[in-house]
Amino acid sequence: MALEFFVQEIDFTLDKEDSVKDWILFIASSEGFQLAGINYIFCSDPYLLALNRTHLDHDYFTDILTFPYHEPGAIALAADIYISIDRVGENADSFHTGFDNELHRVMIHGLLHLMGYDDHDEAERQAMRQAEEKALAQRAFA
Repeated sequence: MALEFFVQEIDFTLDKEDSVKDWILFIASSEGFQLAGINYIFCSDPYLLALNRTHLDHDYFTDILTFPYHEPGAIALAADIYISIDRVGENADSFHTGFDNELHRVMIHGLLHLMGYDDHDEAERQAMRQAEEKALAQRAFA
């Protein structure tokens, strides 16, 4: 399967898994991309922090780490996308949004990175946010 969901060292179940999968595939397709193999791995803050330290030499919590396996500019996307469920929950509280909405935003954020979106400066962050909002509005199951 081109898109899979996994859980690492936490107790978590993704709600509406088939609908989320269809939505992600739709967003990729609407941008002209295919999924060659994307794994979403849901984990804890400590698990993601260890990956952040080991692979990026960053010593801080984050909500997502994306490890692409395709060549830049490829149409067929392959990656492991790690998401801290702890961080998503805290961010949902901080941003006064629902947990599922924040989780979907983070999930699509990782996909958008794979499709060439970035968020290093304000203009890129604004374009990323607009793409996130557009994708979230296209959820038929929300």
